[in-house]
Amino acid sequence: MYNVTEQFEKLKGRDDIVVLGIESSCDETAAAVYGGGKILSDVVASQVDIHKRFGGVVPEIASRNHMAALPDIVDEALKKAGIGLNDVDAIGVTYGAGLIGALLVGVSSAKALAYAANKPLVKVNHIQAHICANYIEHKDLKPPFLALVASGGHTSIVEVKGYNEYNLVGSTTDDAIGEAFDKVARLLGLSYPGGPNIDRLSKGGRNVIEFVRKKQVDGERISYSGLKTAVVNYIHNCEQRKESYDIADVCASFTAAAVDPLVEMVVKDIKKFKADKLVVAGGVASNSYLREKMRFAGKEHGFEVIMPSPVYCTDNAAMVAVRAALSAREGKNLAGLDLNPTGSLSIGGEE
Repeated sequence: MYNVTEQFEKLKGRDDIVVLGIESSCDETAAAVYGGGKILSDVVASQVDIHKRFGGVVPEIASRNHMAALPDIVDEALKKAGIGLNDVDAIGVTYGAGLIGALLVGVSSAKALAYAANKPLVKVNHIQAHICANYIEHKDLKPPFLALVASGGHTSIVEVKGYNEYNLVGSTTDDAIGEAFDKVARLLGLSYPGGPNIDRLSKGGRNVIEFVRKKQVDGERISYSGLKTAVVNYIHNCEQRKESYDIADVCASFTAAAVDPLVEMVVKDIKKFKADKLVVAGGVASNSYLREKMRFAGKEHGFEVIMPSPVYCTDNAAMVAVRAALSAREGKNLAGLDLNPTGSLSIGGEE
């Protein structure tokens, strides 16, 4: 019989918990081992080349590829860490938010491993895990602080009160910033993933196009649908008039229009909460313009800006393992074998 409650209780208060983390929320199949306060292994199998021909992630194809890759990825992560499955204290897995089929592969695999090895299973909120990626390289980072999560599925400002306490402060009313980058990239004929290509081209462009930003920021909410429409209209008008346009200038101008209001909202919330630290996370946190603007805002307004290396901005299992270890240390988020994935999940998640 699978009963790990007593094992889980013994993990409380420990800083040397060894966790196998599994991540499969979108198109990255990943496994990592975290123990003793450091990443012992971090293995990621990217599906970018597979989905590039479709211009974006196809959920069914992503799920099938997760099924094919995950067993070998887990074995490689354990091998690189120099341990076996019986040596881990717990198994952490992303159960939301994300593509439901892709999540199901990771959750099912994690449950099977937990049952086979009789190890505690810890459910991990993907959004929280992105924030926890910062603990990997910034060993002295401790709550409380404000966090900005900027990715393909989320754009949120979060008050992190403790290692297991998250409070949503502000978010988008419609599309996430990363989704806006991807859609504009497709409009411009750039290959998937669009965000890095816009970033690359924008460095050679000029911020000279005034895209409409009407009510892009409203209180604690930010909108990107109008900005996307403004880019679409600009391109279509140029084409109808048979006028040429500089793609690099479009990329630079769009990037500024997307990032600048977000920085403005962050600064407002930093002052409102009297925070002295801002943690940035998510795939768009690797965007060079966003990183530059956030650092400048920190210097100008007197708060510290903490960001992970680009490799930890995108989806990975290292952040999942860290999040699971922090949960286990405080006796939080133990899951049973009836754990089901969920496509939508708030920053607060479920306890």
